[in-house]
Amino acid sequence: MIIVMKPNSKDEQVQEVCNVLKSLGLGVHISKGTQVTIIGVIGDKSVLTDVPIELFPGVDKIVPIMESYKLASRTFKPENSEIDVGGIKIGGKEIIVMAGPCAVESREQLLETAEKVQKCGAQILRGGAYKPRTSPYSFQGLEEEGLKYMAEAREKTGLKIITEVISEKSIEIADKYVDMFQIGARNMQNFHLLREVGKTKKPVLLKRGLSSTIDEWLNAAEYIMSEGNYNVVLCERGIRTFETATRNTLDISAIPVIKSKTHLPIIVDPSHATGKWEYVLPLSRAAIAAGADGLIIEVHPNPKCALSDGPQSLTPENFRELCDSIKDIANLLGRTFQGAVA
Repeated sequence: MIIVMKPNSKDEQVQEVCNVLKSLGLGVHISKGTQVTIIGVIGDKSVLTDVPIELFPGVDKIVPIMESYKLASRTFKPENSEIDVGGIKIGGKEIIVMAGPCAVESREQLLETAEKVQKCGAQILRGGAYKPRTSPYSFQGLEEEGLKYMAEAREKTGLKIITEVISEKSIEIADKYVDMFQIGARNMQNFHLLREVGKTKKPVLLKRGLSSTIDEWLNAAEYIMSEGNYNVVLCERGIRTFETATRNTLDISAIPVIKSKTHLPIIVDPSHATGKWEYVLPLSRAAIAAGADGLIIEVHPNPKCALSDGPQSLTPENFRELCDSIKDIANLLGRTFQGAVA
């Protein structure tokens, strides 16, 4: 449930309510909006049966949260959240683009890609150091060596960096290098892994599972947030349907649905959604037009030689075209995107 304070409530009154809740063993999260302060209550509400919270000074009303996901619910926090990734805000007016290779293959490959995507307008460099592949014989990533290359790319370009983590050990290692963790589609319901990244407090990009409903996706976000890490960004990356013309089916409708259900930002991965590079540009345009807060795009200097996901990777030249295109759409919607550097 949430406790809505009156617009003129004082900080001492908010603190008094919080102290009572904590004394009963309940978790507390304070959300200060422009008009009112909301106190989110986490835990067994039955302990409040004999406590007249609604009569406390400054309390306006108590509202139950019906969704199974509490912290992620827009009822809990009506205002949109902006997630800070090393000074880059996801969820605000600016469209944020993450770009880079599916897998970090070598120092030269990564540094070349980082330099080119930065010039096109990307703010965050993506790159896989740990690669959970369908086949055990496929390239599995360079692990910590790849993370070191990513950190070097950050120093040279100023890009923030994100990589997927797949285990507690990979979290421990990656935490020393990256600005943001990614939880891949296959691990969306790996609840132990979700709790572990929740304990780090580092921003997390949570991809939707291959066949997951939106409510299941939001409950996965709740696992991270329940550990005290509210820095979660959702990523729609396509779901499995009967269609075989594309790798997955991009659920564009998920964008407005997510915007109505949660305060968390949402970005879109059109690369994994389609599996074919020639469809990435139109799907990127559609995603931004539908209200997405950003994109994550696979870019490789030579997709034909890529060790992972070459068919869906853009060349730097195609990526520049994409950035120029979404800049125009962002402007039409009253949003901004920095676009390519002249």
